[in-house]
Amino acid sequence: MEGVRPGGGLPPSGPGSGSGSGSASGSFPSLFPPGLHGIYGECRRLYPDQPNPLQVTAILKYWLGGPDPLDYVSMYRNLGNPALNVPEHWHYVSFGLSDLYGDNRVHEFTGTDGPSGFGFELTFRLKRETGESAPPTWPAELMQGLARYVFQSENTFCSGDHVSWHSPLDNSESRIQHMLLTEDPQMQPVQTPFGVVTFLQIVGVCTEELHAAQQWNGQGILELLRTVPLAGGPWLITDMRRGETIFEIDPHLQQERVDKGIETDGSNLSGVSAKCAWDDLSRPPEDDEDSRSICIGTQPRRLSGKDTEQIRETLRRGLEINSKPVLPPINSQRQNGLNLDRAPSRKDSLESESSAAIIPHELIRTRQLESVHLKFNQESGALIPLCLRGRLLHGRHFTYKSITGDTAITFVSTGVEGAFATEEHPYAAHGPWLQILLTEEFVERMLEDLEDLNSPEEFKLPKEYSWPEKKLKVSILPDAVFDNPLH
Repeated sequence: MEGVRPGGGLPPSGPGSGSGSGSASGSFPSLFPPGLHGIYGECRRLYPDQPNPLQVTAILKYWLGGPDPLDYVSMYRNLGNPALNVPEHWHYVSFGLSDLYGDNRVHEFTGTDGPSGFGFELTFRLKRETGESAPPTWPAELMQGLARYVFQSENTFCSGDHVSWHSPLDNSESRIQHMLLTEDPQMQPVQTPFGVVTFLQIVGVCTEELHAAQQWNGQGILELLRTVPLAGGPWLITDMRRGETIFEIDPHLQQERVDKGIETDGSNLSGVSAKCAWDDLSRPPEDDEDSRSICIGTQPRRLSGKDTEQIRETLRRGLEINSKPVLPPINSQRQNGLNLDRAPSRKDSLESESSAAIIPHELIRTRQLESVHLKFNQESGALIPLCLRGRLLHGRHFTYKSITGDTAITFVSTGVEGAFATEEHPYAAHGPWLQILLTEEFVERMLEDLEDLNSPEEFKLPKEYSWPEKKLKVSILPDAVFDNPLH
């Protein structure tokens, strides 16, 4: 439960009561938590005339068993910058993803040199509507939703990340239904007694812009948004009434920037949760030793703990920027409709030191398969060309993890290290985790044969693609097949 009031839930001796110093560097009474003091000081630097902003506060704090991880969300009125074509807007700042207290009640204290708590707070800039005298409070709940995901999964956000939300951010009819994350253009990193805090700004985007970020990368789309005043401008201000995508505003952006970017840089999307399955066609189904991931009509086998951990590491490699995990755990469900993807590291590999330590190679039973049948729903199948063109042709890998069964399919190129699929044995499985190695020549051919996947309006299900000499078959099936795998 949340409350909204000036000065919100700041401690009684905090700035909300007027007892604080008039400057950001002034001293506060000891009851004012030092981590909170550091963030508030940065807000005070930007808004010296708003020492007592409206604030959404969690009535029952997370560390007392409440549902909302953010203790407070402050809301400021920002006049923008007419010279830069930046409109007036509301600026929201979270308190709670970083360590506010330093006493281990929420975050483990790890010293002053590293990140404070998760190392960041969220911000959001919402265009102020004409005649609006107070900031809407729905962005605070949006920020709480993202914070719940971070706390529950222990996965952090970084600039360039994209979050598929699949719903208008304000529960209206808006086209703004997803988010990108970037550095806040005004707020500087803060050094607190409990570590460093950076500020990541949420940027609302349309579905087409999210897809472009997936196909290319988040930073590239953020740069395009900055160049289009109606779509965010230099400070990336979200306008929930925006009715056109950047590609509708400027049709040249897709072909001249995004398509060329994909061709040059490849895609940063290395893994998705999806409706998918696979069958081992080289083994009779009555074989008791058959450990195919899922067979329509039979109970799917479950991934072992070791397989789950290695698949998790597979997704983290190529998706990690810092030392913390970056995708939701491979066996977790999507939180509040949230689906997070992350940019790859420079060197693509299917292994990390931790996964190699957990699963020694000599203990892994790898099965080489002669023939496989891959099954996807239409949404997942539409990502296959992206997987091939944006990932494999750039020496990278791409993983589908089933959301309806315990299944994983990883496509790898010949340049990916640590794969257990090889050119000699291109189809290999660890239990229900299948790896498929595709040569560049075969990828080019598949792209030609799968071209109609790019035209969903002309698509009729079921659809089958087959390469008999490669002993590979791909089927695009209705969602119902995956929703009811036993029927």
